[in-house]
Amino acid sequence: MTDEPLISRFDALLCDLDGVVYAGPDAIDGGPESLNRAVEMGVPVMYVTNNASRPPAAVAEHISELGAPTRESNVASSAQAAAKLLAGRLPEKAKVLITGAQALADEISAVGLTPVWSQSEEPVAVVQGFNPKLGWEQLAEAAYTLADESVLWCATNTDLTIPKERGIAPGNGTLVAAVAAATGREPIVAGKPQAPVFHEAADRAKSQRPVVVGDRLDTDIRGAHAAGMESIEVFTGVDTPETVLRTCDQERPTYLLGNLRELFEAYPDPQVSREDNSDQEVTATCRDAIAVARDNGVRIQAPENSLDGWRAACAAWWALHPDAETPTDPEVTWEAAR
Repeated sequence: MTDEPLISRFDALLCDLDGVVYAGPDAIDGGPESLNRAVEMGVPVMYVTNNASRPPAAVAEHISELGAPTRESNVASSAQAAAKLLAGRLPEKAKVLITGAQALADEISAVGLTPVWSQSEEPVAVVQGFNPKLGWEQLAEAAYTLADESVLWCATNTDLTIPKERGIAPGNGTLVAAVAAATGREPIVAGKPQAPVFHEAADRAKSQRPVVVGDRLDTDIRGAHAAGMESIEVFTGVDTPETVLRTCDQERPTYLLGNLRELFEAYPDPQVSREDNSDQEVTATCRDAIAVARDNGVRIQAPENSLDGWRAACAAWWALHPDAETPTDPEVTWEAAR
């Protein structure tokens, strides 16, 4: 652990929105002021979003209204990623069926393709993105079109859920799954957790040491792994310390934060040790917290549910199971610190 704040390790933040900056229309406590502080320190903030229902200009306006002034060019969206992907595979002016919002159609137009809304217009591709007003008729139109195996299907993203002000709501992935169930097909995916949208954001920021900041393991953190970037899991959205501990190796974040304010604090990197090079037991310490991983469980000596306790637990358990291709299920026990 050094005295330098965590943010000093990076030259750009590639930041998720839902669950990190805001939940629904409301800012998450500490979010906007922390992002402003990062920019004031000379660390640019790029916003990487899987929400394809709003144009980047509207997203930038929303972020600015919440107290973190930003520009349209600082927003990299899954709709943009999907449009770029399709433009690389289809001839100019090719017709693409829109299963989503007008914002998605606008991105399709921007890359020289032709958005259409009906199978009768003979589209050669379907692009599907989140739209809170999407109904059965639009999903059925996609299914009818995709009955032709030659039609290309691209989903902007497959997030199963979205954190909203009232709780967790269905995301685009649930709607994609409905079309997949009806057609027996699977789409190519353009946004998170695929790497291109992160590389695009880093390139715009002219970054050499970016870090992905997110609340979801399956999109933000997995995407960081795909892009070869470090990642920060912030516990203000979907995932929790318990799900982080149990996740597979491709969804393990580099850093764990309770909120964005902790970017400006020194980070306590856990220290891992093995007694006699044992492959049966691993100990990790994080400041005063101690975690011992063995067999099928982790014993943590720290105040219950303390973040340092979880940091130590993750370090120990992951060191014991470095190549977990699927989620694990350790038994977690807490003991009072000695």
